[in-house]
Amino acid sequence: MTRLSEVYPPDRVVLREVGLRDGLQMVRRHPSTAAKADWLRRESSAGVRHFEIGSFLPAMAMPQFADVREIIDICQRLDVHSAALVLNDRGAADAVQTPVGEIVTVVSATEEHSQANARRSRKDAIALVGRTVEMARNSETLPLVQAGISMAFGCSIAGEVDPDEVVRIAAACADAGADIIGLADTVGFAGPDQVQDLVECVKNELGDVALSIHLHDTRGMGVANASAALDAGIRVIDGSLAGLGGCPFAPGATGNVVFEDLIYLCERKGFATGIDLEKLMSAREIAASEMPDEHLRGALARAGAPRQISWHAQQSTG
Repeated sequence: MTRLSEVYPPDRVVLREVGLRDGLQMVRRHPSTAAKADWLRRESSAGVRHFEIGSFLPAMAMPQFADVREIIDICQRLDVHSAALVLNDRGAADAVQTPVGEIVTVVSATEEHSQANARRSRKDAIALVGRTVEMARNSETLPLVQAGISMAFGCSIAGEVDPDEVVRIAAACADAGADIIGLADTVGFAGPDQVQDLVECVKNELGDVALSIHLHDTRGMGVANASAALDAGIRVIDGSLAGLGGCPFAPGATGNVVFEDLIYLCERKGFATGIDLEKLMSAREIAASEMPDEHLRGALARAGAPRQISWHAQQSTG
């Protein structure tokens, strides 16, 4: 069994909680390191095994991620899979010096967003994927490398995005050696049919390459789009506790699909997640106390989880 299939078994749904990275990009206040550790402990105790926990960016620019190395070490002790974002060679070089389980790189689907987000062309961003892969494969810890394609379903700067262009970029990232390709609805433009169509196009072009999907709920379509992704064969889906999140370089971007609601969707569709919803919901207390100015969303938080769903999650193996 390869490391990729150990981390992301192709026959099981994996839900990744990205609240500690994407969820903190635009907050007014951010949790302390101790609060982040409690967040991780509570969610791992509930059965969450995959987290995106920060970015290797200058602390001056993103102080909320200044403790990324400490958080990676906490993940190590909890025996959960950690992923962290890098946007340049320096970040990738720093990341491979840590025991992080996965390095996330970003390639924009549009040239306009690529320049706004990272001040580089898409060609240069794909080249960074290749260099990051090389660093990862020459490191002692051998982290996975994910290439996330932002604005894959529409761009708030450039508008419509040609699906063929997304397929081309996905193929280029796979050729560069990325272990997993992510399709991101960065500003919440997508609908279920569009999600299903694009996933099928990428799968037809790339074959068995591992795919994930990252959804934002800007227009209330997050859960419906996640359902369409599952129907199209996606088995790795991102969500954020309480729907926290947004992108400072994507006008109009708001929070991610609510992680708790995503778990409920999967269980209702017959995919065992191994996550206890009642235990998971307690992590919202940390977000509420550490970031009182942030709006915490979620249908499960509002209506509650049916008891049989919590029982099923406790009994499942993943």
